[in-house]
Amino acid sequence: MDIGNHPAIRRRTGLLDEPQLARLLLDERIRGVVDATHPYAEAIGPLARKVAGQLHLPYFRWLRPAALSGASEILSAADHAEAAVLAFSFGAPVLLTIGSKNLDPYVRESRKIGLPVIARVLDHPDSRTACQKLGLPPELVITGKGPFSVEENRSTIRDFRIGALVTKDSGKAGGVPEKLEAARKEGCRVVVVRRPEPPGEYFDQVDRLINVLLEALTP
Repeated sequence: MDIGNHPAIRRRTGLLDEPQLARLLLDERIRGVVDATHPYAEAIGPLARKVAGQLHLPYFRWLRPAALSGASEILSAADHAEAAVLAFSFGAPVLLTIGSKNLDPYVRESRKIGLPVIARVLDHPDSRTACQKLGLPPELVITGKGPFSVEENRSTIRDFRIGALVTKDSGKAGGVPEKLEAARKEGCRVVVVRRPEPPGEYFDQVDRLINVLLEALTP
């Protein structure tokens, strides 16, 4: 969700634990929480729900609309372990566009099969460190900030002779349509790690979310 640059919008960056998040909500006199975290986020979403409940604040989950629903040419995997086996089953190098937190099963499968794995990650110290710890050589690590264009994806697929591209369905904001189109044009397979099921009710239409939010906050 693009929050824009309205003068009434303030940003706070960095990790928050439970006490820090609770203190932030109290200090800022927050009246409601909209959880717009990444569809695959494992920690902050449940934490936001928990803290909102403790403070008796209305909580709403916004979920980016999926970009790969109905795409028949993709191959779906339940988790990263399954995706790694599937991606390397085509006998060609694999391109990872999943971030840096779940690289381990792909690196292990790469070494087992004897095929290269190329990781495209954020140009951030934590991402580079994650790749280094797993022993990925620098020439097989691409750093940058997406979303990447169709041509940029095509160029990477060609340069490394990629046979399978692994992605998460992080929606249009995550550059998924561009990845899919590039893979189609280059004859590359696409393996997608399925989204975890969000707990409870969620919203994927902004207008509906705003209406419900206003209703909950109107005295």
